[in-house]
Amino acid sequence: MARRWIGRVALATAVALLAAACSRTPPEQRLRERISQMQAALEGRGAAAFMDGVAEDFSGNGGMDRAALQQVVRMQVLANASIGLTLGPADVQLQGDRATVRFSAMSTGGSGRFLPERAGAWEITSGWRDEGGQWRLYYAQWKPR
Repeated sequence: MARRWIGRVALATAVALLAAACSRTPPEQRLRERISQMQAALEGRGAAAFMDGVAEDFSGNGGMDRAALQQVVRMQVLANASIGLTLGPADVQLQGDRATVRFSAMSTGGSGRFLPERAGAWEITSGWRDEGGQWRLYYAQWKPR
């Protein structure tokens, strides 16, 4: 009888774990996690990791494409031993497999000493697309704050 009970508990546990593994994280939570990952990548000077979140057809201010954005990110990583990025609260509007996210951003950069040598603040409107379960940035417009 004890064996049967242990077997049922083991089966119930396995089913519960499988169900948990199969459940999907809500789209907005995945999008917010993607934004946090990209923020961490910039702060960690990981240009390639940041670009993983950018769609191939990205477009930005002044006709900037993905290749131009990649060069800007690389330039910032090379020019600054230390990069800081603080994001304001994000206003997320989901529309099926697309989303618009508006937020403010403050960036700092410099040699890594106590005080940063450079800083900037922007208001950003960004467009995101869910590509096979991964959110990708396909549009961004920014203006100085």
